[in-house]
Amino acid sequence: MKVEQIVTGTLEENCYVLLKDNNCLVIDPGDDYPKIKEAINDHKVLGVLITHSHFDHVGALRNFLSKRGVKIFKKSNTLEQEYKIGDFCFECIYTPGHSSDSITFYFKDSASMFVGDFIFKDSIGRCDLPTGDINQMNKSIEKIKQYSDEIKIYSGHGPFSTLGDEKKNNPYFQ
Repeated sequence: MKVEQIVTGTLEENCYVLLKDNNCLVIDPGDDYPKIKEAINDHKVLGVLITHSHFDHVGALRNFLSKRGVKIFKKSNTLEQEYKIGDFCFECIYTPGHSSDSITFYFKDSASMFVGDFIFKDSIGRCDLPTGDINQMNKSIEKIKQYSDEIKIYSGHGPFSTLGDEKKNNPYFQ
């Protein structure tokens, strides 16, 4: 699986396009559809995964809603379980704290987690916004700490990290 990162909008949100064979998944389509479409190229979009519903992560979602065969994965229509769409297999993990609808998408085969604004390199997402909750954030951190240190963490803003680096360097993981 190839991961393309597209930085969108004034808040520099990270949208990800996951490419495998002739298919792709889009994670958190920010507000620059032409840039996202360019990364998609000729790949068939099988699904759009939403880590949470803040405006900077869903600005281009409307461009995918009318496309036939594109499944939208977000907290309101997913369970905490494994999903398979095309050749993509992933697990939905509820990780509230930054927002009540925060989900982490874990791709075991590539040891990759797409965490939205749940975790940033050496930090976490804000919990003082509507539906944010620091107690829920702490529970989510404890849940995610159970996973392998080798997992790559792809955040909604800024650079990627690994779970091992976050366990060592992120003060919220101590």
